[in-house]
Amino acid sequence: MSNKILHFPNQFTNLNRNNVQNDVLAGFTIFIMLVPQGMAYAMLAGLPPVMGLYASIIPLFLYAWFASSKHLSIGPVATTSLLVFTGVSVYAEPNSASYLSLVLTLTLLVGGIQLVFGLLKVGFIVKFIPHSVLNGYTSAAAIVIGMSQFKHLLGIEVPNHLQIHLLLIELVKHVQELNPYTFLIALGSILLLIGLKRIKGIPGAFVLVIVSIVFVSFFHLDDKGVHIVGGVSNG
Repeated sequence: MSNKILHFPNQFTNLNRNNVQNDVLAGFTIFIMLVPQGMAYAMLAGLPPVMGLYASIIPLFLYAWFASSKHLSIGPVATTSLLVFTGVSVYAEPNSASYLSLVLTLTLLVGGIQLVFGLLKVGFIVKFIPHSVLNGYTSAAAIVIGMSQFKHLLGIEVPNHLQIHLLLIELVKHVQELNPYTFLIALGSILLLIGLKRIKGIPGAFVLVIVSIVFVSFFHLDDKGVHIVGGVSNG
């Protein structure tokens, strides 16, 4: 605590208009990305969207108080969400009360284990995990996550699977249920992101979210089978 108090004056002496503008811009950018991203990761883990908001906001305040890093990202990530779904969905139905209880228990257990590892300073174990193993796991997780999103891009309902071949089979079986409005929105969103990436200074993801909300709301596409998040339940 004393170290943080001693550092406060040095932090304030570095304050100037340029730094404040950059900090506000960075904070606003993170906020824009965390809201849809947090809800998406919660749904990927089989949880209500509001749980993703909790996991995106609360850890930031805790980490800012206890530590600091210019490179570390704090909050939910895709691979962790996939691991949660993989482990817990075997014992309970996703989005059910028992599933939520198991996820919270798992979260506390993982946090406790990480705390013990941190106190014992056994992080060096990670150095013994080959990069090929980490790269293979990350690549496989990316493929599974990408394939699992095709049902949202096509607007069809398929069971959740962690095996690529089962996902492909289910997609082929239900492809005739494709929602043309959802598919056109997905295709247009991808093209818009690619196009905006070529223009410097424009937050493509933010523009896409705003345009999508206005477009779906104006044409009432949710009444035509386009799935939207809707109202996020209070917690």
